[in-house]
Amino acid sequence: MSTSARLATLVIFVFAVFVAVPVLIGLTHRTDFYYTLSSVALLAIASGGVWLTFYIGRINIGQGAYALMGGYVSAILVVRYGVSFWITLPLAGAFCAAASVLIGLPILRLRGVYFAMVTLVLTEVVRLLALALPITNGAKGMVSLPPPGPISLFGLTLVPSFDTFAERNEAFYYLSVAVMCVCFAALYRLVHSRVGRLFVALQQNEELASSMGLNVPALRVLAYSISSFFGGIGGAIFAAIAQSVYPSSFTVADSVNFMLNCFLGGLGFVFGPMLGTLVLYFGWDLLFQAGQYQLLIYSGVMIALMLVLPNGLLSIRPLNFRKRVRPLIWRRS
Repeated sequence: MSTSARLATLVIFVFAVFVAVPVLIGLTHRTDFYYTLSSVALLAIASGGVWLTFYIGRINIGQGAYALMGGYVSAILVVRYGVSFWITLPLAGAFCAAASVLIGLPILRLRGVYFAMVTLVLTEVVRLLALALPITNGAKGMVSLPPPGPISLFGLTLVPSFDTFAERNEAFYYLSVAVMCVCFAALYRLVHSRVGRLFVALQQNEELASSMGLNVPALRVLAYSISSFFGGIGGAIFAAIAQSVYPSSFTVADSVNFMLNCFLGGLGFVFGPMLGTLVLYFGWDLLFQAGQYQLLIYSGVMIALMLVLPNGLLSIRPLNFRKRVRPLIWRRS
């Protein structure tokens, strides 16, 4: 794909999310869609982190732990210490990245299946810690979080306080979508950098990569920490939008959904998690009309899609507008 084509695609996407969608919502007066799309954006950010662990050939079923952790870090700093939300956003990501390094150093030495099993329990461990620790307010959670304040530079207000917006959900929509765009732009740049090529070497053959002098454990921990950073940011935005965070805000089911978003969109594409999150979120809501058969239909459709489209929705020819970023992990035999 040429540079001009990439630029045109970027312009169309930015126009769609920042101009076309708000105009359509304004015309239909369905302002509730702002909250829905904000939720999709923050879930896509966390799913993008999970995709990065797939990129090095590992399965991560514990992203909900870091999303919950990031939500609590932001809420504690805002409520108990009066820190601005805008400062807590990167701090929540950094805290989760640091925690993932401590966790990842021992477990990332395990083989893939054992690593996946260990990450499966992380979300429940963090949930139990949130229930037990006094600073998190236990089962009551942290509620009535103040909305983000203004951002000023040299006396000039760059971003007004969210209290001043007539439709606060619209402000959160712009916030979550803007952060999502930045995160996926960084992810795209990462996988096309020298570090990204080293990650591909891990995916293909870790023993061969190690024999060539690559520090395999360090690269694994690096990818895992970046993944957790994305999860922490997603959780911090969630806490700001919901103005609360509870131990049950992110569960094991959410961790599984983050993984499914990557499968559905396409493991071979950077923007697969974004599309997968959008389709899975709205698809689940549409299936609500099926009542007691909702889960059965959902499971059947997901299995069918993985069989028919093992490389995700972006592998459909009309959508496959760019070369894959790496060799595929999952192939039909």
